[in-house]
Amino acid sequence: MTSRKLNKLNVLVYTGTGSTLESVRHCIYSLRRLLSPNYAVIPITETAILKEPWAPTCALLVFPGGADLGYCRVLNGPGNRNIAQYVRRGGAYLGFCAGGYYGSQRCEFEVGNASMEVVGSRELSFYPGICRGGAFKGFEYHSERGARAADVRVRKEGFDGDGELPEVFKCYYNGGGVFVDAEKLAGEGAEVDILAEYEGDLDVESGEVKAAMVYCKVGEGAAILTGPHPEFDAVNLGRHSDLPEYEKLIEELAADEPSRTTFLKACLTKLGLEVSRGTAVPSLSKLHVSSIHHNEVGELLYSLDDIITKEDGDEYIKGENDLFHLEKPESRWDLTSLSRALQSELERPRISPSRGSPDPTTNYSHIPKRIVSHETAWPEPKETPYFNHAVYYSSLRQSREQNPGAEEWGDVLMYGEVVTSTNTLLEKNHKLLSHLSTGFTLAATTQVAGRGRGSNVWVAPPGSLIMSTVINHPAHLTSTRPIVFIQYLAAIAIVEAIKTYDVGYEDFPAKVKWPNDVYVRDPNNPDSVTYVKVAGILANCSYTAGNYQVVLGIGINTNNARPTTSLDAVIPLMPNKDSLQPFKIERLLARLLARLEVLYGEFVKGGFSKELEEKYYRYWLHSNQVVTLEAEGGVRARVVGITRDWGMLKAEEVTEGGINGALRGTGRVWALQSDENSFDFWRGLVKRKI
Repeated sequence: MTSRKLNKLNVLVYTGTGSTLESVRHCIYSLRRLLSPNYAVIPITETAILKEPWAPTCALLVFPGGADLGYCRVLNGPGNRNIAQYVRRGGAYLGFCAGGYYGSQRCEFEVGNASMEVVGSRELSFYPGICRGGAFKGFEYHSERGARAADVRVRKEGFDGDGELPEVFKCYYNGGGVFVDAEKLAGEGAEVDILAEYEGDLDVESGEVKAAMVYCKVGEGAAILTGPHPEFDAVNLGRHSDLPEYEKLIEELAADEPSRTTFLKACLTKLGLEVSRGTAVPSLSKLHVSSIHHNEVGELLYSLDDIITKEDGDEYIKGENDLFHLEKPESRWDLTSLSRALQSELERPRISPSRGSPDPTTNYSHIPKRIVSHETAWPEPKETPYFNHAVYYSSLRQSREQNPGAEEWGDVLMYGEVVTSTNTLLEKNHKLLSHLSTGFTLAATTQVAGRGRGSNVWVAPPGSLIMSTVINHPAHLTSTRPIVFIQYLAAIAIVEAIKTYDVGYEDFPAKVKWPNDVYVRDPNNPDSVTYVKVAGILANCSYTAGNYQVVLGIGINTNNARPTTSLDAVIPLMPNKDSLQPFKIERLLARLLARLEVLYGEFVKGGFSKELEEKYYRYWLHSNQVVTLEAEGGVRARVVGITRDWGMLKAEEVTEGGINGALRGTGRVWALQSDENSFDFWRGLVKRKI
């Protein structure tokens, strides 16, 4: 344990006026990975800075990229006095790009450029000089045209000679400044350390040293200000088809990822924070419950009343596997509740240092899951920077107009940026699950204990559509509408959601692989027609009150960065690629739920009908595919479909001697099912003869 005070467990990221969603996303992503489980990384707006008692529990206040004039507009005067007082009394400030301009004594941005010039003094004045930019020409607001992978040279003496630091590394840059005359100010007695310098020529005057990042002692506290973005991770940068060099930028940043991470950790340590070892799995985030009709959130809470307990004024749902702490949006700054929740973060078990690979023995069940109910308004975009609720609900309405019969699924949504597993949170807490209606959906951006078949556990990367939907399937229907077919309906729904995503996606090369995966054309082999997995389906089932409660989990790689194949990566293979936009997770989720509701309605009405079967075959990969049945001594068989009773794979034995050398059927037919112990479901098939 370091000397940090136990009550200072919050890292607050400003997400109010002036900040940009993209910068907020990168900031929260990196800080959660580097500071978990020691701190809770929490969004904060100008309202909280002005009116809430945030300082006593704050270990670090972070201002991300954006436009610092917006910061000035809402925080000049009282807000800045609160911030300055917090830092001078021992607090820590970290300003990236716009946050660096904002923390300097004077900002000089694009001087002489009438359309973008910003010049003026700044109240915080942590750096006692000028931050001048852009250091490199080409910046455009709301654009990546001026972005580059800038070479940054580390000043190791600024970190007490830490030998593990890199000499030079690539760092994302887009419009940041240089700290003018930093060397001169330090020589004149200012408490300033230069942490890094730009390599190469700048497009503005900087003084003797091209200071890219500086550390400033401020009273009993300190601030680090940066021009470039050491918090930007290549994994969160999307492709830009209109910028041919952008792919190279991503590759360069990805190659220097370890150096960037090491440097950012050193900066956080210099500010007095305790960083995690390796690159930790992020800490669990809040779960936000909202609805297309706000009153439905209150109705849901009312329906849960008999399983809600109250202790010391707080409300909880004590599930069989997880403890849920219920909050209102306005109570999020209640210091008593915060201290209890944050103490639980401190007690959280450590994660293994391997990136993206949690210790499979980690037990998350004792950590309270914080549920915020939004009964009057949807969460603000910067409150959930990876998921825009307004886009989701507007897309849901549009999808229903285009899918008659879709009326309710997805109305009530629970979303968390970082969760254990959407399936686990529902399926392992039967007391909660038994109160949830069909169509209730839990979605997430990152899973730290995602579940697959068998004992497979993984960390899902950002850029995935991760969801679990509740389906209460009447028990009296199971003899004629077997539950096993629900996974087939889900596979059809995924493909159709992709193909109907928008105009122009009709021929998107998505296919179903039996029993429950979706594949797409391999973008890494554009000259051949091969397919790779892009989505998986996992259904868990329990029984309650005359219904089989199915928790249908779906994961779709939507816009993940490499090496994971994603839907966005396939767009360049399309003939009309220039007219297609990248997929939005919110819109795709809405279309998927609408299609799934319609297909399930057809299934309940008529079973796995001939129409549904033909639709499944229309999309699947296996028509006339020949497989080898190892348990039958190497017999070869041709896939001919699935059985209408239990959805097993039908395969007919084939032999040589057909017309023109083709294989011919012998009439012997097997029904096959997977043993679900292998990633290759064409191995280890368990069969019975028909």
